[in-house]
Amino acid sequence: MKYDVFNEEHEQFRVQLRRFLADRVTPHAAEWERNRQIPRQIWQEMGQLGFLGFCYDPAYGGVGADDLFRVVMSEEMARCSAGGFGVAVCAHNDMSTTYIDLLGTHEQKLRWLKPCTAGEKVCAIAVSEPGAGSDVAGIATRAERKGDHYVIEGQKTFITNGYYGDILVTAVKTDTKAVPPHKGISLIVVEKGMKGVTARKLEKIGGHASDTAEIFFDQVEVPVEHLLGAEGQAFYAIMKNFQLERLVATILAVSFAQHILELTMDHAKQRVAFGKPIAKFQAVRHKLAEMATAIELNRALSYQCAVQYAKGEDVTKEISMLKYASAEMVNRVAYDATQLFGGYGYMAEYEVARLYADLRAVTIAGGTTEIMKDIVGRLMGL
Repeated sequence: MKYDVFNEEHEQFRVQLRRFLADRVTPHAAEWERNRQIPRQIWQEMGQLGFLGFCYDPAYGGVGADDLFRVVMSEEMARCSAGGFGVAVCAHNDMSTTYIDLLGTHEQKLRWLKPCTAGEKVCAIAVSEPGAGSDVAGIATRAERKGDHYVIEGQKTFITNGYYGDILVTAVKTDTKAVPPHKGISLIVVEKGMKGVTARKLEKIGGHASDTAEIFFDQVEVPVEHLLGAEGQAFYAIMKNFQLERLVATILAVSFAQHILELTMDHAKQRVAFGKPIAKFQAVRHKLAEMATAIELNRALSYQCAVQYAKGEDVTKEISMLKYASAEMVNRVAYDATQLFGGYGYMAEYEVARLYADLRAVTIAGGTTEIMKDIVGRLMGL
């Protein structure tokens, strides 16, 4: 189906990005998965070509592009055969540097946002803790002000880009007695190499190229100039950016599902059983039709949400609906594709098998299916 969403500039960006990914990423995807690491050179190349921070002000290396460019970026990242790489880049572009852009001073943006846009530094957002995920108000990591420094004590976990990253935008409690508790939450930038910061790389079942870390803060002294915005302002910024984060996640989910469908259709046309391609069997055709229908339904809502979000409209309920619907959908598509590939679908050398493992986290990261349903229910007045 043709959608009237993107203009000529969006499509030119798509062509350039697709060419880059096909040349510089897809051929190396399996190697990066094995090495559990994305080469720094790729970040730098992406920065030089304008694929990072393009929505930011030109003063900080961007071009002031609209949010629909983020949609194009996410769609193309899902096609490059490197699930972990796509997650890492979107976490940098849409889920962490966004806070520096939203809350940072001119000096802070020059110091942190500009090198991130150039691909010289990699950024991460550290909110989740062992005892707090979507319940942001429940975080326990503390930052006590002592003179011209904050002293941070606590722990974060499941942090994308948290091990190899350079800049950690960290949610902390600067006022542990605030009522309600969310008014005591602030964002502080912690730089790689600061004394008292240690990170442990976590081993996942998929998305191996993207590093995910558990981070410990042991009496970490951070200058007060590293505070983003005002004390107690972070909760509202986090809630605002959650919508962008979840929108990007849904675009990735829909696009990964489309890519998996295309891989499966090609396989079904070539794989012969009982004298004919398996695509000729009714059971297989029906399954592929179900997959295509589910993808198209989610794509329609994702584009509508993206257009309204880009206009500055509040689509929290619709994005929350889409987050859980698309996440559950792409997992079903990945499962069915693995089944249709048969034994090959269980072999790690096949892309569909890697994606099956990579995509399991989509129903968890950025807000679980259960949390999304609860948000929708509350916004329905229930």
